[in-house]
Amino acid sequence: MSRDGGSGSGGADGTAAPRPVIGLEIHCQMTSLKSKLFCPCRADYRGMGPNENVCPVCMGMPGTLPRLNAEAVRKGTMIAMALGCAIPERISFFRKNYFYPDLPKNFQITQLDMYGDTCIGGRGSILVDGGAVGIRRVQLEEDPGRMIYEGASARNRISLVDYNRAGTPLVEIVTEPDFEGPRQLRLFLQMLSDMVENLGVCNPALEGAMRADANVSLEGGNRVEIKNISSFHDLEKAVVFEIARQEAQHSRDLEVVQETRHWDAARKITIPSRLKEEEKGYRYLLEADIPWVRIDAETVESLRSRMPESVSEKRERFVSLYMIPPQVADVLSSDKLYSDLFDAARTDRNARELANIITTDLMGLVMAAAATAPAADRDAADGGDAQKKKRDDAASDVISVDGLRELADAVASGNMARNSAKQALHEMAKTGKSFAEVSSEMDLGLVSDESELLGVVQSVISEEPQAAKQASSNPNTVNYLVGKVMQKTRGKADPQVTLDLLKRCLSEG
Repeated sequence: MSRDGGSGSGGADGTAAPRPVIGLEIHCQMTSLKSKLFCPCRADYRGMGPNENVCPVCMGMPGTLPRLNAEAVRKGTMIAMALGCAIPERISFFRKNYFYPDLPKNFQITQLDMYGDTCIGGRGSILVDGGAVGIRRVQLEEDPGRMIYEGASARNRISLVDYNRAGTPLVEIVTEPDFEGPRQLRLFLQMLSDMVENLGVCNPALEGAMRADANVSLEGGNRVEIKNISSFHDLEKAVVFEIARQEAQHSRDLEVVQETRHWDAARKITIPSRLKEEEKGYRYLLEADIPWVRIDAETVESLRSRMPESVSEKRERFVSLYMIPPQVADVLSSDKLYSDLFDAARTDRNARELANIITTDLMGLVMAAAATAPAADRDAADGGDAQKKKRDDAASDVISVDGLRELADAVASGNMARNSAKQALHEMAKTGKSFAEVSSEMDLGLVSDESELLGVVQSVISEEPQAAKQASSNPNTVNYLVGKVMQKTRGKADPQVTLDLLKRCLSEG
């Protein structure tokens, strides 16, 4: 059998198909920057009219010179360090020559390790799903423009070019072909998405902000690049299909052509696009208009000190310091919105209850609020950005940091049952009232007075004679009776006091 999704079909002579070899090229826009990589035009081109965000430099007009965005170098270095890459003492830029309508200069300014390690980073490694994935290089480059196709059919279709995106700062991350299968590939992309968002470099929710191409081959065979993949989920499916297609070719002793293929999401297949260029076909030239850039050890250490806590470090802190269950810590640490909210509302006493409230109740409320929020005028243009903004706005509307802290404190101190806290959270989200107002109006405080609970306990015992009889030998039955008391008190009974009362009444017969 081949790995993770391959059919494992053999050749015509009955031998097993070679193992799949899978690598990635990820293009990550630096959406946090204010200007393009080599000119002062806005890096945020979204929502603008066609060809509004251009200047003579990014359009490649004669006589213009590029000026490197220093902050892009800093941010790129941070990404490389987060991926465990070695940072070179100096970096250089090259012209990658090819003609395409969305490339106004007819070349792209990018990086290449032609004179040793001169990209922003390289030779890194990151652990994914128990296996190490090597990072071949991390390079800075400019994004090309966008091709827009209009027309009801292929016969009357027209091609339009929007250069607003041309020159946007981009980091390309090239992995080694180390992926064991499509699942590990998807997990890597999810981890990388969390990483660049956590670093404050990229907002992956923005349309086109993070794009990935997959390189797939069978060991010893030609490599096929798969492009035009809209989501991580589709990329996983595309790789599964491509492995099966190449194994089918191998089983019939047919050569796999080295080419670029596109993913057809509707038919769930890859389709031929063009023959794959070789590196020498790009005629790389050292970019003489941009001097070599030195990155000294002091700069590297300064950037390292500015880097925020990584997702894995955050998860480890949640587990080790606050005793949060690993599965809860996974959910909490991987989303910057909720991990920031947790840290803002956390105290040493309420941390476990706070994590539970956020992951089991708050996330669902925020998702529902975002789904029903009115669409903004720019939603269609902004895509994932608009959805993320709606979610962030919904989170602030549902509850404040102070309200969340007070709610978790009440549960942690034993003054409110978890079920009552859930009711309070829903009411706070619906009305916008404070925790104190909701708690008082709904009478959600924990009932700990034995005299108040005794009658309820006795009532439950009389209503559940069979369970009461079994309780002395079966602890689970006692918990069942506690649950019945909680139902009658609408979740307000103190669980420990209720359990003690039940045991006393049952022993007295």
